[in-house]
Amino acid sequence: MIKQPAYLKKGDKIAIVCPAKKLPGDIDTAIAILESWGLQVVIGKTVTAAHHQFAGSDALRTSDLQTFLDDSEIKAIIAGRGGYGTLRIIDELDFTKFKKTPKWIIGFSDITVLLSHLLAELNTQSIHAQMPYTFHSASPQSLESLRKVLFGEEVKYDYTSTFPCKPGIAEGTLIGGNLTLMVMLQGSASEIDFTDKILFLEDVGEREYSIDRMMRMLKRSGKLAKLKGLVVGAFNEITPETISFGASPEQVIWDIVKEYDYPVCFNFPVGHIDDNRAMVIGKVVKLSIGNHSTIRLTQ
Repeated sequence: MIKQPAYLKKGDKIAIVCPAKKLPGDIDTAIAILESWGLQVVIGKTVTAAHHQFAGSDALRTSDLQTFLDDSEIKAIIAGRGGYGTLRIIDELDFTKFKKTPKWIIGFSDITVLLSHLLAELNTQSIHAQMPYTFHSASPQSLESLRKVLFGEEVKYDYTSTFPCKPGIAEGTLIGGNLTLMVMLQGSASEIDFTDKILFLEDVGEREYSIDRMMRMLKRSGKLAKLKGLVVGAFNEITPETISFGASPEQVIWDIVKEYDYPVCFNFPVGHIDDNRAMVIGKVVKLSIGNHSTIRLTQ
């Protein structure tokens, strides 16, 4: 049974910590929004720290996150931003106290490392969602989705894809995150089992050939064949190549998974975009895709 951390209530404390890249500016907007939800915001040392491109040294980022993992008064931890760096500290963290009283860990992008580890090693749910660095530009819908999942309210996402989808209905445990990071975790303690899961993927700044390569790696490993459903989010900020690859990210992914029987949808509001909806990793969700690329995800 996958463990679900306790939902938040007004007055609870949420900590902001930066396990990866340093923040380039203040996060006052995010603090104000979290406080408007009735939460007490605690700021970690890494929020203002800098060590080259990181939010402090590996040792500082480890100890800062460790402090909040161990603090029983902190009911949730949200990463200030992604970037790169979580992979450098994940094996130095001690989850002994966390296992006894799990709490919500929130983030996306590079934080995929931590979210995947929580499910793979600790069998615990977490939240893929907007981070303080992105709050100022985040859509109201994405922020409201984060509030709802934190406080235990049901969330349903309905939208229509502009790219043709494969219709069907599936129910399964939700896994996913940044494609590059999920591939980098293969063969490690943080690798998630894909069997009977509904997978969501997103990425930013990757060229089509790189997306093709990573997806084919997952296919050759047999992982894609084991899924119950696939949700493709935003694949944006792609630098055009001198010689065209000849296929968009959506076309690349479709060509690789079209042989499977499970439902597949595209253009889902998740990823490095303003409308990055909250996704509860480790939760059983229902995916319904209609004949006209109309999609509903209930979690």
